[in-house]
Amino acid sequence: MPRVLVMYGPNLNLLGVREPEHYGTLTLDAVNARVAEAARTLGVEVEFFQSNSEGALIDRLHEARSTHQAVVLNPGGLGHTSVALRDAVAAVGIPVVECHLSNLARREPFRHRSLLSAVCAGVISGFGPESMVLGLRAAAALLQADGQGPRAR
Repeated sequence: MPRVLVMYGPNLNLLGVREPEHYGTLTLDAVNARVAEAARTLGVEVEFFQSNSEGALIDRLHEARSTHQAVVLNPGGLGHTSVALRDAVAAVGIPVVECHLSNLARREPFRHRSLLSAVCAGVISGFGPESMVLGLRAAAALLQADGQGPRAR
C-alpha cells in the first residue's frame, strides 16, 4: 500500500482556535480524521506530522525519501520565508503537494508568494480543511499515474 506523509508547519497545531476566519474551527485532529477517511477510500496509508520547528520539518522530509511515496505539505508561514524548506522539498525526489487552508491570493501581500510552489508537484489553496483532503487525492492520483498506487475504491 502506498504511503503518504501529511505534514503541517508552524502554528497549525492551533487549528480551531487560531484565526478561525481564515482557518476555520476544526482542530488539527479533526482535519486529520477527514484526511484519514479519504486515505482509506483511496487505498493509501497516511502518517501525520506537525512541527513548529523548521529543522524538524526538514529532517522529517529527508526521512520520507525512504519511507513514503509522496508528501502532502501545509508549510504554514514557512512557505513564504524558508529557502531551506524549499531546498528540502526539491531534494527529496518524491512528489510533494503544497496545501494551504486559506486562499493565499486573498490574504496579505506577503502571503501571495510561496517559495515552495515551483518545486512542488502542485498547489491547493483556499478550501479550508478540504484543502488537505484534496492534497491527499492529488498525491494519490500522482502515484497512480506513476503506477505506484491502487485505483480508488
